[in-house]
Amino acid sequence: MELKINGIPCVPVCGESLLQIVNRLGMSGAKLSQRPLAAKIAGEVFNLNYIPVREADAAADRPSIRTAMAASNGIVNLIRIGDPAGREVYTRTAQFVIFLALSQLWPNARAYMDCTLGPALFIHVENEPDFSAEKLKAQVQKLVEQDIPLIRKRISTEDAFALFEAQGREDQTRLLQWRDAPHFDLYSYGTFADYYYGELAPSTGYLQVWDIMPMDGGFLFVFPDELDADKVGRYESMPNFFSVCAEGERWGQLMQCRTVADLNQMTLSGKLRELIRVNEALHEKRYAQIADVICDRGCKAVMLAGPSSSGKTTSANRLATQLRVHGKKPILMSLDDYYIDRDKCPIGPDGKLDLEHINTIDTALFGEHLQKLLSGETVQIPSFNFKTGLREWPEHYLKLDADSVVIVEGLHALNPILLPEMLPKELVFRMYVSPLLPLNLDGHNRIPTSYLRLLRRSVRDYESRGSSIQRTLSMWDSVRSGEKKWIFPFQENADVIFNSSTLYELAVLKKHIYPLLTAIGPEEECYEQVRGMVKILNYVIEADVDDEIPPTSLVREFIGGNTFYRK
Repeated sequence: MELKINGIPCVPVCGESLLQIVNRLGMSGAKLSQRPLAAKIAGEVFNLNYIPVREADAAADRPSIRTAMAASNGIVNLIRIGDPAGREVYTRTAQFVIFLALSQLWPNARAYMDCTLGPALFIHVENEPDFSAEKLKAQVQKLVEQDIPLIRKRISTEDAFALFEAQGREDQTRLLQWRDAPHFDLYSYGTFADYYYGELAPSTGYLQVWDIMPMDGGFLFVFPDELDADKVGRYESMPNFFSVCAEGERWGQLMQCRTVADLNQMTLSGKLRELIRVNEALHEKRYAQIADVICDRGCKAVMLAGPSSSGKTTSANRLATQLRVHGKKPILMSLDDYYIDRDKCPIGPDGKLDLEHINTIDTALFGEHLQKLLSGETVQIPSFNFKTGLREWPEHYLKLDADSVVIVEGLHALNPILLPEMLPKELVFRMYVSPLLPLNLDGHNRIPTSYLRLLRRSVRDYESRGSSIQRTLSMWDSVRSGEKKWIFPFQENADVIFNSSTLYELAVLKKHIYPLLTAIGPEEECYEQVRGMVKILNYVIEADVDDEIPPTSLVREFIGGNTFYRK
């Protein structure tokens, strides 16, 4: 069978791995940016130790062509660190090496994934008073230099359960209760074995660019720079963001819901309804506290930002409700109405409109209008017509009075370019909203914030906007790229960061999204993304508790029934 690897034809030898073929063809390099980390075949990501053509079948006396190779007609696309899927492979490889090193140095320590801070991942370490980030760094470096092959091994789920139980890994054994598949794929070295819900690089030597830094309660693992993968990313302290993440972790502990296994137990026991009520009460309390601060400071404008599907619109409305309790007259504005005409928008590297760019907003006009409003002048507010892609000027005039507070909601609301130099900054309150989910699958596998947002957006786009899952996923990489450039750099500058996640929503979202995801086949371009989403949801028990969710809940913005959207 002839293969085409990145378009280059070759004939594989029976028993030859993809890695051997890649090296034979000279398609790798010394630098991380030049080295393939994995391969995409028929919509799925495979480890480079994968063998496309097995040795001669003893019974048929002929080579055995692997199923994926046959399905792809021999087409193989290599994945490098610059690809989102490649970065995920690199991250999982780092996790394996980190937890292997920890098990070798401090076998009784309990370490678990906590949160992402810019280019770094914070890992919390418990039950080990002698933990040292410097010792861990040296051990990780040793494992990298040993270039240990990372071979995936399939065992029964029953054997995996016994293995984790013998290692005292209670969180993994509890999670396996909800696994229906009879087998389990592990990566192992010596007596250590682990699972990371996706492929790893071929060996530990691929972990070329990284750093480990000490931090209270654990350590930071710093990944390669997003723009230059051959150098370590620059970590800058994020005390505000970290504080909110830590608060979420404490909240999970308080509610005894830190992992998916905990969530499943609550669903089965009926305690999920109480979790919903308390979680919603917590959100309401936080909105009230934020409104108190805004009024105490005498702010006249709230700039409310957050990434896609973070719950900005509901947050703006719920904050407005709390401001009314103070006797204020909140006025809602959307940055979307300051979009420039679509034919004037910047073009991205892919030749398509870059709708995430700050230059899609008429920043000068918005700044002028905000300054006039805060000065007591009357302003005619534009409206953007998303059907025509043009700005319109309806008869919409706005003037603030003594009790007015304008709430401006939008992706770019924290970008300082929106605020004119002469604007009194003490009149402006900056709020950042993001669902920083503290719920983990287990101690070694966290559920990324971006995963929850993608689930939310997929449900909302399908149920409220008639958009297919395929279309939503096709735009996601572009959305994520824009967030990294135009939203995340300003989150630490917010006066308050609001965690819009709820501990219960995975169980609720599953009912809405799971059938749509499982209907997508390998022939679809988004299949690998879908598999990643399904792998996590496979462990979550679906909960039919929509009737318990209040009409003003953030979750309602995505599953429907949000009363703020009623006219």
